[in-house]
Amino acid sequence: MEAMTPRLYPVGIQTFSEIIESNLVYVDKTEYVYRMTHSGSKSVFLSRPRRFGKSLLTSTLHSYFEGRKELFEGLAIERLEKDWTIHPVLHFDMSMAKHMDKEQLEEELSLQLERHEKIYGRGENERRPNQRLQGLIERACQQTGQRVVVLIDEYDAPLLDVVHEEKSLPLLRNVMRNFYSPLKACDPYLRFVFLTGITKFSQLSIFSELNNLTNISIESDYAGICGITEEELLTAMSPDLDILAQRMSLTREKVLAELKENYDGYHFAWPSPDIFNPFSLMNTFRAGTFNSYWFGSGTPTYLIEMLKKYHVVPSRIGGTEAVASDFDAPTERMTSITPLLYQSGYITIKDYDKLVEIYTLDIPNKEVRIGLMRSLIPEYITNDTAATNTTVAKLARALMHDDIDGALRLLQTFLSTVPYCDNARSEGHYQQVFYIIFSLLGAYVDVEVRTPRGRIDLVIHTRTLLYIVELKLDRTAGEAMRQIDLKDYPERFALCGLPMVKVAVNFDSERHTLEDWCINNESMG
Repeated sequence: MEAMTPRLYPVGIQTFSEIIESNLVYVDKTEYVYRMTHSGSKSVFLSRPRRFGKSLLTSTLHSYFEGRKELFEGLAIERLEKDWTIHPVLHFDMSMAKHMDKEQLEEELSLQLERHEKIYGRGENERRPNQRLQGLIERACQQTGQRVVVLIDEYDAPLLDVVHEEKSLPLLRNVMRNFYSPLKACDPYLRFVFLTGITKFSQLSIFSELNNLTNISIESDYAGICGITEEELLTAMSPDLDILAQRMSLTREKVLAELKENYDGYHFAWPSPDIFNPFSLMNTFRAGTFNSYWFGSGTPTYLIEMLKKYHVVPSRIGGTEAVASDFDAPTERMTSITPLLYQSGYITIKDYDKLVEIYTLDIPNKEVRIGLMRSLIPEYITNDTAATNTTVAKLARALMHDDIDGALRLLQTFLSTVPYCDNARSEGHYQQVFYIIFSLLGAYVDVEVRTPRGRIDLVIHTRTLLYIVELKLDRTAGEAMRQIDLKDYPERFALCGLPMVKVAVNFDSERHTLEDWCINNESMG
């Protein structure tokens, strides 16, 4: 079979005009653009995780409101829009304002204002950012005879890095609140205001006057506005599936299954189509191989800091139930880590009980689960992540051969060679170490699984076996095995269809590693 030529993918390119003019792959989102701009809402807010296409959507709006009809040939909006009115567009990219103190942030705002003032001028008495923004909006409207469009991409970028800092957050938040304050007063001059971000800061703290802001983030009508839906993957990107299958010497069905396992599973509303991470998807098609592209592009420092602040252990990330106000909540009013995890894309909606209005939230896919666990290795195991990764690869090889004894011997040797942190004397700590390591294997791991007679410490679900694991600290493996038998834990999984293996493990807090273990009732170690 003749090799198919990969298409050109817009990896790292967020400018709509460049994608269209360079004939790069573009999945048509322009019907959402038309719907949003003709919905009756003048000010719209959209929250989505990083690298999910927010900046591209903002750029698409920019081209649309500039009346660049030629860029939209063959797209949905071409048949919907009849007028193509040209509006003045004030576009601010707040991703340029990360890692800044108050003075640096004010300087960055000044630079972005100056770019527009070169076109529309600046009033003599306009000194503060809010005065300058108000002057710009009024002059742009007066000079062009058309109402103004304001686009603010990643509005929360200056605040995210300091969200866990009690001193810096209020200072930067006040700067941004002051900057955005004219948006309400300038209403007669405005055609449309669009803001994107990862997190949702309260209107009170950031948009104190913008009380008509419509949040479309969890509306079903806009569930697929960012990211790639499964339908879009199977239609608009169907050739890419065939090309990737050929490059990887796999069937189309196998490639689709791998893509779903690694990058699918996001839902930002309910009901919602399945959403794939666009950054990981495009990178996979470009490179012709599976990898942790989204997680590899950077684990936010604020996430690790907030996990520490709220004392969230790895096994408690996901697998929760919540009402909408608990996870679609203002960041600075959080009483748990859930809103930040959800809005940042580390957990997502998996189900909804309409009767009681409760959402089920969980980690979306394999890429996020493994990426999260890798980022937590230094906190729970060792700073030598390379040694951990090598050990995990060897553990995977052992489990592929159903050699749980060999896997535990590897783990015993590894843990005895790494330095341990202060909380290594608790049974819960070792439970989390097991959870992290076995999650990195790609095996399904659950912690403290409820049964009619108690809770199982760990359940590890591989392709061929189900391991029921009980952990003890400074006791004996025999004691742990007796607990499994006494409480008849395997009964809970009698219908799973896989052979079950009982594993009892005892840790030694002095040596910081496995002391002994039993597999079924045969003493090992």
